[in-house]
Amino acid sequence: MRATTSPDLLALDRAAQDLLFRAARTANTFTDEPVTDAQVAAIHDLIRYGPTAYNGQPLRVLLLRSAAARARLLPHLSSSNRAKTASAPLVAVLAADVDFHERLPELYPHRPQARDWLADRATRVEQARFSATLQIGYLLVGVRAAGLAAGPMAGFDAAGVTREFFPDGRHEALLVMNVGRPGSGSWQDRLPRLPTEDVVQTL
Repeated sequence: MRATTSPDLLALDRAAQDLLFRAARTANTFTDEPVTDAQVAAIHDLIRYGPTAYNGQPLRVLLLRSAAARARLLPHLSSSNRAKTASAPLVAVLAADVDFHERLPELYPHRPQARDWLADRATRVEQARFSATLQIGYLLVGVRAAGLAAGPMAGFDAAGVTREFFPDGRHEALLVMNVGRPGSGSWQDRLPRLPTEDVVQTL
């Protein structure tokens, strides 16, 4: 990893920075320590303040704890993701509520007409996916803030998972995430990250 030579200008102390970013990794194995409902609630209470378009908050989280629920999910995963998902303490299916606009009178009360702005389903689905994806990023950092590791996976049949778990058509699966304490051999060496000068430009 490229070392920084600039002074530390972040409000978080170094330990918190490392917990959330530098030392945090995508986990591929987990211990058998459970992830409790209280931990999930604490994570959500933290990350729910992240911004979304129209304050719509379309992310929906389906927790798969039972073996029966895992068995329904596993056939839709790529083969390399099945074993670690079957053994993870907690598996979350992360989805976008494509009818999130129905809650806008409650969540965006200063614009009572906002629900009507999203009457077109195609427009609404695009907004739901965009904001729910933002929320998934917040959720991943929230999991790390709880001292846990996340294993987000895009290697799955999203349409199949949507049909299996959300047959009413209201939700669209976006990501599957394993959550727990990292186990032995959970990751390989960290891959390179782009330097600031390759990412940031000024006009």
